[in-house]
Amino acid sequence: MIELTMERYGQALVDQTAQFAETARRAAADAPVPTCPEWTLSKLVEHVGQVQYRVASIVEERVPDPSQLPTSFAALPADRDAWASWLAEGASRLVAACADAGTDAPVWNPAGDARSGTRFWLRRMLCETIIHRADAAATAGVAYQLDAELAADAITDHLAMMTSPGWAAQRPDSAEALRGNGQTLHLHAGDEPGLGEAGEWFVERGAEGATWQHRHGTADVTVRGPATMLLLVLTRRRSISAGLDDSLHASGDLGLFTHWVENTAHQAG
Repeated sequence: MIELTMERYGQALVDQTAQFAETARRAAADAPVPTCPEWTLSKLVEHVGQVQYRVASIVEERVPDPSQLPTSFAALPADRDAWASWLAEGASRLVAACADAGTDAPVWNPAGDARSGTRFWLRRMLCETIIHRADAAATAGVAYQLDAELAADAITDHLAMMTSPGWAAQRPDSAEALRGNGQTLHLHAGDEPGLGEAGEWFVERGAEGATWQHRHGTADVTVRGPATMLLLVLTRRRSISAGLDDSLHASGDLGLFTHWVENTAHQAG
């Protein structure tokens, strides 16, 4: 699995959180979030901040398993003008906690894969913040842009989570739906040549579940386009039809890709 450095993840988390706060400032607190049904903007902001503070506590306390998770949640400031600083503090605290712990600390990794807990959490929180910034942009009605390298890495994190032992335990319905008899999908981010194999994902669906690799290959369905659009479609922040109308190109069995998206994307939050 290709990953960025911990330093890159940390700086990106601080930057993306600041951009999230700035985007959220452009919409009313009670504005509905179109990409997260039943959420308002204030709920979205509360969620992003609370999760970052909670994960900071998990890393700071070196929580080794889910039985010892923190039970308290940081409170969203009543004063909307304080939201940005509250969010910034949570992101900075998480980055500092991961830097202090290092990659060998005995911190719980919910995915149950080979990554250390600190590496899992820092990358996962960056991916969450990137996606929720898209939610804020949809709420505020502003354009959403993302560096191709970060978008590609978020796709990798998404696939790693969706095919992990932890996901199978948490969402057995999803894991079961992804079983197959050899069906293949090829995702190709073609907007940044410098991405190399980090911008290609080859997914195979077998009897034991879905697996993936960073590689090129002939598949039952291939979807090409900008990494950011691929990410938004995979996480259901843009519909497949909207992505195809915009910048994505598909060849092969589009129904296979549709089935994948419908059975893997995170629910709101």
